[in-house]
Amino acid sequence: MALLLQYTLIYASVLFLVALGGCFSEHSGVINLGLEGVMVMGALGGALVMKYMAALSAAPMIICVILGSVVFGVIYSLLLAVAAINFKADQTLVGTAMNLLGTAAATVFVKAINMAEDPNNVSSTIQYINQKKAFSLVKIGGFEISWFMVLAVVILIASNILLYRTRFGLRLMACGEHPQAADSVGINVYKMRYAGVLISGVLGGLGGIVYITAGVSEWKFENGVAGFGFLALAVMIFGQWKPNLIGLAALLFGLFRALSNVYTGFDVLVALHLPSTIYNMLPYIISLIVLAIFSKNSRAPKAEGIPYDKSQR
Repeated sequence: MALLLQYTLIYASVLFLVALGGCFSEHSGVINLGLEGVMVMGALGGALVMKYMAALSAAPMIICVILGSVVFGVIYSLLLAVAAINFKADQTLVGTAMNLLGTAAATVFVKAINMAEDPNNVSSTIQYINQKKAFSLVKIGGFEISWFMVLAVVILIASNILLYRTRFGLRLMACGEHPQAADSVGINVYKMRYAGVLISGVLGGLGGIVYITAGVSEWKFENGVAGFGFLALAVMIFGQWKPNLIGLAALLFGLFRALSNVYTGFDVLVALHLPSTIYNMLPYIISLIVLAIFSKNSRAPKAEGIPYDKSQR
């Protein structure tokens, strides 16, 4: 049970961070379907820090890994910002391209690094066996609390304050609801949309490094992040673009994802004799069911996905 709770909270942290990133982006009026690619790039940034800064002690390691994943996530999300805001490109197509490019680029990059160190090493794997221990905050029996779980809670509280209690948050949401009206009172819609997309890069990058360090000591980048970016979009929609509801939705989806790791520890589930692939499929099946039932009543920001043209005011 302790292991189930631990994996649930870890996967919920990943889904919450990435879904919240999508929430900020969509509140500004830009649909970020490229969260999967942002996650991969954030994971790459954090993994490279763990690889080349292995001598750091725990606290500096955590800070540097977070910074590495954030920087890579933000830089990669700039592709969407420039294409969607400056060039008014189709946001769905740009996001899809980012997802494809992210995994491919990370794989090529890691293989090039490995081959430079050893010409016979053509794998896309980065190892971080000892460095991973730095992320553990406290262990109670079989339950381990990581710094990333604490970080997710802090971000949940901060996002509620930022969105609903600050001028920045209210302006951001205004740009996603009625950008023309926002512009008419002096709000720079382009800057606010850039801010929303870059925040999604920060949170998506963080989600990527949390995901790859969840339960393994190395990561093969050609595996990507197993559709977690798309799963986070389902969490965002189910959570109605509200941080608190997104957190609850992330716990639900995280529970189903965690079952694939620990179902062998429950006699009731073992007795069902279901193949492990069924448990691996569960969160994605649930996401389809949830979207089919609740998407009709969901209320997305009105101007999301619509390029803003100041001249059409």
